Amino acid sequence: MTRRQILAGAAAAPLLAQDPGSVIRVDVELVNVTFSVRDKRGALVPTLLKDDFEVWEDGKKQDIRSFTKEGDLPLTIGLLVDVSPSQERLIETERRAAAAFFRTVLKNKDMAFVISFGGEAELLQDLTSSPKLLTQSLDGLRVNASVQSPIGQGPIATTPRGTIMFDAVYLAADEKLKGEVDRKVVLLITDGVDMGSRKKIGQAIESAHRSDAIIYGIYYFDRAAYGYHMYGVSDGDLRKMSEDTGGRVFRVERRTTLEDVFKQLEDEMRNQYTLSYSSTNPSRDGGFRKLEIRAKNKELKVQARRGYFASRS
Repeated sequence: MTRRQILAGAAAAPLLAQDPGSVIRVDVELVNVTFSVRDKRGALVPTLLKDDFEVWEDGKKQDIRSFTKEGDLPLTIGLLVDVSPSQERLIETERRAAAAFFRTVLKNKDMAFVISFGGEAELLQDLTSSPKLLTQSLDGLRVNASVQSPIGQGPIATTPRGTIMFDAVYLAADEKLKGEVDRKVVLLITDGVDMGSRKKIGQAIESAHRSDAIIYGIYYFDRAAYGYHMYGVSDGDLRKMSEDTGGRVFRVERRTTLEDVFKQLEDEMRNQYTLSYSSTNPSRDGGFRKLEIRAKNKELKVQARRGYFASRS
């Protein structure tokens, strides 16, 4: 596999062979869920125990089989960086901050990869534990302008593919993370605008669920690139993808730099919990199950995925 590859979209050949039966980390009939807990001030709470929580699936209470704090469990990180023209002036800042993040956050057993996306998605660095290789790959972050790409059956039908955010998330989860184990996260740096993806937001979210990946959105945009034309620029899609999969959105603002955001992400990923339970639903039909983890202390807020896909028999 070459160091740089074009990820052409949903129709592209897989980068890695995948097990079609693999879904959210299910060991026999155990469902594992990684989550974070915050107090009413928004501070992380890293000292809780198994008896501090309840698990509900489709409205039915479940018995927790195991519970661990996952601060040292290996991480697999996918860094996805928006390099569409509207982000051009931010790329150098993203390059420096991401390099520093990789140098500080990666431990011995951690892995990461880097994908840039604009009119197309490009794998800049495949899975590696080397901060040096990851840093070198960030030199490949450059503006990827909009292109015209055929869709549908006819040769005339086209759509502008300027920022294929949903496609990039889908591909990262389906082709790079599904076959990995332990904790998996997607860090998505973007202004939140999708233009021309073949996949819809629901398909991107489903892909993350099936690979057991948590999406963290980093909302970062250059107001000068849009001027007064801010219509459609929001963190709504980022928030949807993040909150559905157990993550959240970080906003880069005047008082919160990208370096600050990466430090907050590091703290969160090192202060998580994982619990497992055996579902009382015996059906293995591949359907989606709604999931809720509740803290018995009502002043605490649990940040967890909103469901999972049961493995087929």
